[in-house]
Amino acid sequence: MIKTYALILTSILSLAVTAASAQGLPGATVNKETGAAGTGAPAGDAAKGGPRDRCQANPQQCEEFKKKMQERRERCKADPEKCRAEMKANREARCKANPQQCEEFKKKMQERREQCKADPEKCRAEMKARRDERCKADPKRCEEMKAQFEQRRAECQANPERCRPAAARSPDAK
Repeated sequence: MIKTYALILTSILSLAVTAASAQGLPGATVNKETGAAGTGAPAGDAAKGGPRDRCQANPQQCEEFKKKMQERRERCKADPEKCRAEMKANREARCKANPQQCEEFKKKMQERREQCKADPEKCRAEMKARRDERCKADPKRCEEMKAQFEQRRAECQANPERCRPAAARSPDAK
């Protein structure tokens, strides 16, 4: 379940970044050496850091992004199959455009699966630590996710054939 949420969140974030890049952002520049898009801001800690650093550097852009992501979550909640199809198509397009990056990501994910298979307790602890950190940063979103999880759990208990068996969740699960 957590893998699914992580995959969905990653796909949504990738989609938003791709969409923003395709539309062009005011003041955006392209690095001549790498071809990477930028905001024209100096490359410092905020450019290298995570979302928290980027949001501190540009809170208006961050709020716009959060709003777009909330709208996307609502659309996906209304039509999850369409959302999955869009995410799959976008992922395939990104992989077609940059197969090397896609292969690196697949390799990294395979290594992670193998590590988690070898030491599942360590993986659970790491996931719990990341979840706790996210919940500390955004308690409201955390409560929403918990409620969704509990709702899904209740649905699966009431109607198990609608839920995928454990073996179908991941290729390594048995």
